[in-house]
Amino acid sequence: MRRTLAVLTLLVGLFALTACGSDDDTADGAGSSEPVTIQVEFSGDTVTPNGERVEVPLGQDVEFEVKADAPGELHIHADPEKTLEYDAGTTVVQAGSFDRAGIYEVESHALDKTIVQLEVS
Repeated sequence: MRRTLAVLTLLVGLFALTACGSDDDTADGAGSSEPVTIQVEFSGDTVTPNGERVEVPLGQDVEFEVKADAPGELHIHADPEKTLEYDAGTTVVQAGSFDRAGIYEVESHALDKTIVQLEVS
């Protein structure tokens, strides 16, 4: 009986120690400090990617690395909506983070195409 009680006490103590400690900086849901980078390429009337979904953690910053043969805009259907301008050549544009889960479409209105869908969760 005493041996069973001692083993039980030891197991409870070990469980309490492992349940309380964490060295993971993302345990509080803050996410990584590195933004999610999405590469976009415009060439004439084509854009890559074209309508794919990209998973983004809630609260995580997003940036677009845009390679384009002409200047233009990315339009993000969010609340509030976001318009991100880019130049010809390579431009990195910051979209910021999203504080609500959902699907956010990123479009080129000039090409009338959905570039990506940000799946924020």
